[in-house]
Amino acid sequence: MTRQGPGHRPRRVARRLWRQLLRIERPRQALTPWRRRDGVAVVLVCLLVALLSSWPWLIEPSLRPGVPAPFTARAPKSATVVDSDALEQRRSQLGPRSHVQVVDPRINKELEERLERQLMAITPLTGTQANRVAPLALKPIERQWLSDLPRAELSQWQQQLSQAQRRMLQQGIVGSVARQQLEQAALLQLESTPEPGRRIGARLLAGNLQGRSNLRIDAALTQRLIEDLLTQQGIPTINVRQGELITRQGESISPQAYAVLDYFGLVNRRPLVGAWLLHGSEALAACGVMVLLIRRYRASLEPRQALLALGLLLLVQGFKLWLGGAASPLALLVPPTLLLAQGLGTAAGLAWLAAASLLWPLPLEGFNDQRVLVAAGVAALTAVLAGRQRNRAQLLQLTLLVPVVALAAEWLLLQFAVARSEGNGLLPIGADLPGEALLLGGLLLAVLLLSPLLESSFDLLTRSRLLELADLERPLLRRLSCEAPGTFEHTLMICGLAEEGARTIQADVDLIRTGALYHDVGKLHGPQWFIENQEDGSNPHDNLDDPQLSAGILQAHVDEGLRLARRYRLPRPLADFIPEHQGTLKMGYFLHEARRRDPEVNERAFRYRGPNPRSRETAVLMLADGCEAALRSLPPDTSEQQARAMVHRIVDARWQDGQLADSGLSPAELELLVSAFVRVWRRMRHRRIPYPIPARKGYSA
Repeated sequence: MTRQGPGHRPRRVARRLWRQLLRIERPRQALTPWRRRDGVAVVLVCLLVALLSSWPWLIEPSLRPGVPAPFTARAPKSATVVDSDALEQRRSQLGPRSHVQVVDPRINKELEERLERQLMAITPLTGTQANRVAPLALKPIERQWLSDLPRAELSQWQQQLSQAQRRMLQQGIVGSVARQQLEQAALLQLESTPEPGRRIGARLLAGNLQGRSNLRIDAALTQRLIEDLLTQQGIPTINVRQGELITRQGESISPQAYAVLDYFGLVNRRPLVGAWLLHGSEALAACGVMVLLIRRYRASLEPRQALLALGLLLLVQGFKLWLGGAASPLALLVPPTLLLAQGLGTAAGLAWLAAASLLWPLPLEGFNDQRVLVAAGVAALTAVLAGRQRNRAQLLQLTLLVPVVALAAEWLLLQFAVARSEGNGLLPIGADLPGEALLLGGLLLAVLLLSPLLESSFDLLTRSRLLELADLERPLLRRLSCEAPGTFEHTLMICGLAEEGARTIQADVDLIRTGALYHDVGKLHGPQWFIENQEDGSNPHDNLDDPQLSAGILQAHVDEGLRLARRYRLPRPLADFIPEHQGTLKMGYFLHEARRRDPEVNERAFRYRGPNPRSRETAVLMLADGCEAALRSLPPDTSEQQARAMVHRIVDARWQDGQLADSGLSPAELELLVSAFVRVWRRMRHRRIPYPIPARKGYSA
């Protein structure tokens, strides 16, 4: 007997723990295979996200205000440095108050044409239509004056009005000027015009110009004025003496210190290739881990769904770079998390949130760092709650609740930040909390409005969509109940068994209920070929008398079901129930008949083409489908032990045949399923109290 060394037992324990860890991390069910081109597309989008996330290290200098200084720097000589931060701040303060406006010729032309139309409307008042409605209120004496005015004098009066308006427009008109002021200005312009034409013209010009402006802002002149104002006030500068400390290693670089460092050429503006490769690799790894985590918890993940998650991450990274410090963490993190959590599950939403929170490309102020943490917490809460919502009304309530919670959390954070600011009265960056909450609420409502479109485009299967598809008034289910009523009743019976089984092993009850309703829709191609729809007792398979053709008819109901799923645009997870509930099972009766006639017959021709169940839900439906008819056919005096033994035989047969190898079901879960099926059977066979039947018809008084 060989003696084991002292280190053998720890190594054996380590290997056992490693194998257990691998079993925990391995997906419980088979992953949906991806084509090579789909994998290449996912990798390319990951590279785009990595490039965009690491972009600042390619285009930005090595130092930036707000980051810790990597070295201690002193001024090599005395100098006067322009304070670029103060200059930009003064420029932004001057901008709103220093707009230069010029007259817009296009608006002048429109106002002149409008006056001409009004004058043309006044012209008929001078003839036989003196009582016609005028474009402005006229007194009887004024109407009489217009009526008696000769045509030559009328034309001269109109020209005087047009010239007066041109002079007023050339001086500039503002829409907020009072009508009385416009009338007084028009009276001054029409001093040479006799009464009452002067008063009529003044009112006409005032009505034409009131509320209108012919001015526009000239950007070039505005910029020139701002520069002149800055020159008059003096450009802000920083006086630096030789040997003076600019910044100390490890301390945050202030805007003034950055301006001095840049003046002395201590800021490296060349691309930081090493830092770019490092941050790009981090972003690429984050994308890869995110996709792997989503596939770990959602084995049926399709490439376009992975591209949706990566596309949202790419979009958010772009907004982070574009908006910089003004980016709202709540607006960028919460809406995509809600969309992915309700469409791909809570785990997918949390995985995306982790990647988006960690890949923030720009350095932030202290308060903004805390805002990112608050936004991540609110988004995580949203992901957990969104995975539990069962209809769109509950999702709407969630979108109204989340902004309120976010507003309260950021208000508390703001109060804490103000308390730490030693009472200087200045609010930190991003203190517009009500506006941010309104923005978040609007984005969440937009996500709800776009959800149906995204669900159909990316095949997302939300709880709301599952419940909508489970409506028995849906066209395909309505056809099944009318054209194949026996199959429809068989489907409802299986639903009860499958739901109880899914609830017992904590599988997706909503998915299995909806999938069970559609699993046999392919029987619509020929309901009379299936025994549950044969009312008169005649079986067309007996007249066919060909086991191989009969087996082909049974396989056809799977093929027809997939065709109907494509026609009615069923999501792929629901369409998978159609072939996987049969797997590669043998068509036992027809195989037996074929072997009775030809012992050398190929068994493969009498098996369904599969695939085998690749999820726990489709495997539960397969077992429920196999047990339903057997349980319903048991005699009334069957004991619970006998029913359990029969269900065990059916489940063991599926297990031994390899049908459940890719489903992720464990032996312990199979035992729980057996107990669940027997419980449903026990409820189905309960006895009723026998009621006495009256000897004669009618009601007694």
